[in-house]
Amino acid sequence: MSDGHPFQGNWVARLYERVRERGYDSLTAFADARPTMPLHLLAKELGKDDVAGVQVLRGLLAEAERRKQVTRFVRDIFVRLWTQSVPEGWPTVMDDDNLFKVAEALGSWSAYTPGTHEERVRKARAALRAAPPPPGWRPLGPDDELLRLLLPDEEV
Repeated sequence: MSDGHPFQGNWVARLYERVRERGYDSLTAFADARPTMPLHLLAKELGKDDVAGVQVLRGLLAEAERRKQVTRFVRDIFVRLWTQSVPEGWPTVMDDDNLFKVAEALGSWSAYTPGTHEERVRKARAALRAAPPPPGWRPLGPDDELLRLLLPDEEV
């Protein structure tokens, strides 16, 4: 049990207990059922006051590493950050406000990317800027066609 602080007690055990209480055998399965939900909202669903988004992030990465699916994890995190920062999809007009939203999503994506994938994400970001997707593009999950083209499932 926790006293309301995400890092009190055995937070890993608490996280997985909450996942199992909701009928899932893994944090990835729980997150996959909510493919566009930002990390902080996944955390809130698991424990309003005692689960943090960074704990969900760390758990998802640990599971991805065990399954050798880190590239899919990187795409998954992109989808969640994109939905949070640019919920209307790729902007029609890249004014200052939209430029900021896109930069926020892409910058956060780089910050949350494991070191093994930093170079691949840097190239994917550059490709998105050089040849933007159509206005309104919103990936609905980590298996989005454009994301899979930018970051194919080869593990490094």
